[in-house]
Amino acid sequence: MKIIDAHLHLFSEDSAEEMARQVGHHNNVDHLREVYGELHIVHGVVMGNYGLDDVQGRYPADLFHYCVGLDSGITQGGRAVADLPDRVEAHLRRDNCCGVKLYPGYNKIALSDPMYQPIYRLAARYGKPVAVHMGLTAFSRAHLKYCHPLALDEVAADHPDTQFVMCHFGNPFLEAAAAVVEKNPNVAADLSGLLEGRVDLDAYFREQAGYVFLLRTWLTAIQCWDKVMFGTDWPIVNLGEYIGFIRRLVPETHWEPVFFDNANRIYGLGL
Repeated sequence: MKIIDAHLHLFSEDSAEEMARQVGHHNNVDHLREVYGELHIVHGVVMGNYGLDDVQGRYPADLFHYCVGLDSGITQGGRAVADLPDRVEAHLRRDNCCGVKLYPGYNKIALSDPMYQPIYRLAARYGKPVAVHMGLTAFSRAHLKYCHPLALDEVAADHPDTQFVMCHFGNPFLEAAAAVVEKNPNVAADLSGLLEGRVDLDAYFREQAGYVFLLRTWLTAIQCWDKVMFGTDWPIVNLGEYIGFIRRLVPETHWEPVFFDNANRIYGLGL
């Protein structure tokens, strides 16, 4: 079975190598290429962490597409940089740029803020999705109210021609996340980052039975298997173990769309 990792991060800081080592990997493209081959991962979608900078050459096109990341670099003095739409469009014109990634909890800017409206229109014009960090954040300085799934419901309803991707299935706000994905035809979700670190799957499914039950319950309840994508949130997980984790969550009859077809279609990868 071919697999697309629809949510990973590639950055060069020492902390990324340490994270990768802790889960049995190395944080470099050569290592990923080798492990991808072993695990039948044929492509990855990188969630940008370099802001609006030129990333040409950072992500080998035979292995990755990327979403341009709108992080803290999109504001100056609390206001959007003047040329924000133009700089985003410069990325969207590129074949290997497959979307936009927003980090509202970290930026502390509501998804409904006027600053984002031109970005939603650009994404719709280019037919490329807007992926949004939803749910728990890695750092306490972020504000969760900006990355609650109901914040995404508002803009998805107001921008029906724009495709959105709810990252991390909004975890831990699973009930709201499921409702937003089911209600809005233009909202998909990825299953990245639902656990962290090395894991003994048998032990995990015993010890975290309640959490696993909630994930399965809401994924099964909405039956939106055509809008759910596999992703890892690399480098925080061991890739082989995470594939095994998602295989246990998702019924086997839906593996092909979840692990490959949906990401290929939603991100327009052409694989």
